[in-house]
Amino acid sequence: TGALPPGNNGLGLMLLGLTGDQVLPDDVYQKIKAHAISAVRGTVQADILKEDQAQNTCIFSTEFALRMMGDIQQYFIQEKARNFYSVSISGYHIAEAGANPITQLAFTLANGFTYVEYYLSRGMHIDDFAPNLSFFFSNGIDPEYAVIGRVARRIWAKAIKNKYKGNDRSQKLKYHIQTSGRSLHAQEIDFNDIRTTLQALYAIYDNCNSLHTNAYDEAITTPTEESVRRAMAIQLIINRELGLAKNENPIQGAFIIEELTDLVEEAVLAEFKAINDRGGVLGAMETMYQRSKIQEESLYYETLKHNGEYPIIGVNTFLNKKGSPTIVPAEVIRATEEEKQAQIHNLAQFQERNQDKADSLLKQLQETAISGGNIFNSLMEVCKYCSLGQISHALYEVGGQYRRNM
Repeated sequence: TGALPPGNNGLGLMLLGLTGDQVLPDDVYQKIKAHAISAVRGTVQADILKEDQAQNTCIFSTEFALRMMGDIQQYFIQEKARNFYSVSISGYHIAEAGANPITQLAFTLANGFTYVEYYLSRGMHIDDFAPNLSFFFSNGIDPEYAVIGRVARRIWAKAIKNKYKGNDRSQKLKYHIQTSGRSLHAQEIDFNDIRTTLQALYAIYDNCNSLHTNAYDEAITTPTEESVRRAMAIQLIINRELGLAKNENPIQGAFIIEELTDLVEEAVLAEFKAINDRGGVLGAMETMYQRSKIQEESLYYETLKHNGEYPIIGVNTFLNKKGSPTIVPAEVIRATEEEKQAQIHNLAQFQERNQDKADSLLKQLQETAISGGNIFNSLMEVCKYCSLGQISHALYEVGGQYRRNM
């Protein structure tokens, strides 16, 4: 939409929204596609177990969603997508829903081992898929977060080596940390940067592979350009200016770190036992064990916060002279009505433009799902001509919509 910038021939903009097979000979396209898939880097989150347990954005039945996850991994193996993670096994959303650090770590690792068992049951080899798994944790302010990564790596490496006979690369757990969104407060929002800095220090000292620092105003609004720059500066200052961070693993060997590592590992293994006694991860989900535990821990945290036993500076203790009221930011980012309508219009145009191809492609997708074919392989073609809504509704008819156990 809008006028083209001066001095261009329109070619680059014409290619936006087209796929290679529409402008290239088939043999050239297939060669480029194979190379691109083998070289592309990135991550699919696609973790259905944490969706059911914590995040509540499930759309398909759990069984069908697991099947699709397996299809993604199988496609990645067949197409040699070595640098793209097929699932980000996520504890972040478990923590955001209210779980304490032990529960976050135990549930996330247990979910990870569930995927391992499922992929093995489909005939995949451990060393073909384990390197394509990554993990995603939240770092709050509690002491256990100082060792969450090293405990995860210790448990994962031992299990993959001793139980699943995975190779050296399969034993290496890769994880991303995001600082805790739940620890951001709408009162004295400037203090949030201090909390985020301390959580980022935990993550870097614990050797995370990648890090996301939250913006201080996220308790109220989508981050502004100014708050995002401040959040980014936290990482840059730690990594480029802080002397101790230039040394890898600077806290290893400290008594508290070694002691915490052992204690947290022991607590996680105890939680594994509790899950195992309920029939494993999927069995425990049938009785809503994980959801119930997360909700209990969330209520406990909120109770301590409200009665002041858990001190939060500027929120329930050391209030400023105005009583630390909720801060209203100078700028609140929201999509305009014009932007919303433009997106709806673009979607309608896309569907109208591809109307002649969409119906047959969606029917083929359904037939692939019913016959046991690889759904992801089919999706790679279908998504060129069909919208997300069209694809979802077609798969509802063959895979079932999500229904929560009650």
